[in-house]
Amino acid sequence: MIKRMIIMLFLCALVLGGLFGFKMYGKKMMMAHMAGMANPVHTVSTINAKPTDWQNEIKAVGTLRAAKGSDISAEVVGTVEHIFMESGQDVDEGTVLLQMRSADDYANLQALIAKTRLAQLTVDRDAKQLKVQAISQATYDTDIATLETLKAEVEAQKVLLEKKTVMAPFSGRLGLRKVDVGQYLAAGTPIVTLQQMDPIYLDFFVPQQDLSNINVGQKIMARTDAIAGQTFEGEITAIESKVDEATRNIQVRATFKNQDKTLRPGMFATATLAQGTPQRYLTLPQSAITFNPYGSTVYVVKKDGTDDKGRPVLKAMMAFVKTGLTRGDQIAILDGIKDGDEIVTAGQMKLQNGSLVTINNNVQPKNDAAPAPVDK
Repeated sequence: MIKRMIIMLFLCALVLGGLFGFKMYGKKMMMAHMAGMANPVHTVSTINAKPTDWQNEIKAVGTLRAAKGSDISAEVVGTVEHIFMESGQDVDEGTVLLQMRSADDYANLQALIAKTRLAQLTVDRDAKQLKVQAISQATYDTDIATLETLKAEVEAQKVLLEKKTVMAPFSGRLGLRKVDVGQYLAAGTPIVTLQQMDPIYLDFFVPQQDLSNINVGQKIMARTDAIAGQTFEGEITAIESKVDEATRNIQVRATFKNQDKTLRPGMFATATLAQGTPQRYLTLPQSAITFNPYGSTVYVVKKDGTDDKGRPVLKAMMAFVKTGLTRGDQIAILDGIKDGDEIVTAGQMKLQNGSLVTINNNVQPKNDAAPAPVDK
């Protein structure tokens, strides 16, 4: 009996010890699980803050305009007899573009010339007769007035004949022809567009507070999405004399050389003007900044010892920063971090101060100082 009791007590102690050990192990595992949930490891991407040259710039969008441009039209009525131009042709000043039918007008000119010659003979005869008082002074004066009137009509008829020939008022490139041979034209009917494309103007507006940073002769760069990947250099040639009262902006005109006629009137372009001397700022992608009412913050990744496998433990520590100007995807940092600090650029929305992180930089946010749209 005693032996049986000893065995039973031993078995009970063994069972109770096992239950106690299992309970303690489960409690330990639960605590470890809860600790892992309280401070999980988050995956983030990072970048090292570094100084870059930062050129303050003024950007504006404007419209390209021809140095000279007009819609050519006839000043008088008539029927088109000959066309000497082609759509899209480059022409010089004085080039004949179109001839209107003028036979009747030429005949009228010859008749007026004949009447003028007769009137001249009459005046010459009157002068001789006036000397011998064969005619009155009034008759002589009337014949002179008739002669002068006919001379004026001859000149007017010559001008009318000249207007029947339409010529290019300046050198440039023609647009699409809008008339055909045999078409009757009323005065002012558009015939073709003529644009002088070299040089070419860019007109744009800037806020009045930037006026002190803009001067005639200042260099300017322009880009247009119609000609991808190409930058054009020009200079400011004129500034409007007054500020627009509605917008408080002022209009500026820049001039660009355009010998190859690449730029065309009517295109829009983005103008960039350098402002002041270049500065060096620590630069980060704008996505790295968390903007809050109480201040702007970033997360700085710092090492906090090693784990049981000898790997570094990384923690994300919140830091307040003072931000400056922006350009493209970038933002300047004036204070709060130092050169070389590793800054979280993506994934910071799930972080808290002191969160454990692991770094994966396979995908990075945009960090372009002058991003351009990409057609897909």
